[in-house]
Amino acid sequence: MLRTQLRLSLLALPAAGLLLAACGAPADGGAAAPGAPATGAATTSASCAKADLQLTTPGTLTLGTDKPAYPPWFVDDDPSNGKGYESAVGYAIAQQLGFTKEEVTWVDVPFNTAIAPGPKSFDLDLNQISISDERRQAVDFSSGYYDVTQTVITYKGSPIEGKTAVADLASAKLGAQVGTTSYNAITQQIKPTQTPGVYDTNDLAVQALKNRQIDGIVADLPTAFYMTAAQLDDGVIVGQLPQVGQAPEQFGAVLDKGSPLTPCISQAVDALRADGTLDRLEQEWLAKQGAPDLS
Repeated sequence: MLRTQLRLSLLALPAAGLLLAACGAPADGGAAAPGAPATGAATTSASCAKADLQLTTPGTLTLGTDKPAYPPWFVDDDPSNGKGYESAVGYAIAQQLGFTKEEVTWVDVPFNTAIAPGPKSFDLDLNQISISDERRQAVDFSSGYYDVTQTVITYKGSPIEGKTAVADLASAKLGAQVGTTSYNAITQQIKPTQTPGVYDTNDLAVQALKNRQIDGIVADLPTAFYMTAAQLDDGVIVGQLPQVGQAPEQFGAVLDKGSPLTPCISQAVDALRADGTLDRLEQEWLAKQGAPDLS
């Protein structure tokens, strides 16, 4: 019944057309505290007035994300429609900086390109990319705009269905997208005896689960809800992994290393957290109910 209710809840999202969310997470964790500016960000005291911002294209705020752009982070593979959590957050940040929707442009940026060293084709990138000290060596991060929980999913009748503790997963064959904290959660937190499956995309991980090549997938919670409700006919959530460390893993906007925009974007994100906008958008676009905690 819970799964049926969740399926109806997710598929009732406006113009959902849901596809799979790609979980972009850090190679080593190290998230900033909720609402706190990410360390390693530019510390310039330059004005955050719209007219003073140093932009990729004058007069336009350029936002980047990967393509395809998956729900629940984006809807209909169209970041510009304002639907989906990260699309909505992007426009909310823009509004904080004084930009209208018409003054915002989205560009396609592969995940690995966004976090690689070198000049950027965007002002900021929103692509489920977790803040980490390792990544701060190459790029800047804004304050965190989403607190991440890693979740294990499987199929009905699998060897791990109904497990209640992390230790119960030790003998499982698990999979995750390459280069993500979902993968690191397998190798560093679950530490299974079987070598994990590593996939270029979450879509390929889902296919491997459908083919029974793996027992389960680790992904961020909203992605896990989508997988079980819309992609897998017999998908179930095993549970959420415990938080590692005192601060939660967080997604942050990526900017060029040393970008003068970094403190302004962090200021905008902090304001959205303080006035409840992030909470409201999370409730609108990201389902959270129905995932037990693993001990």
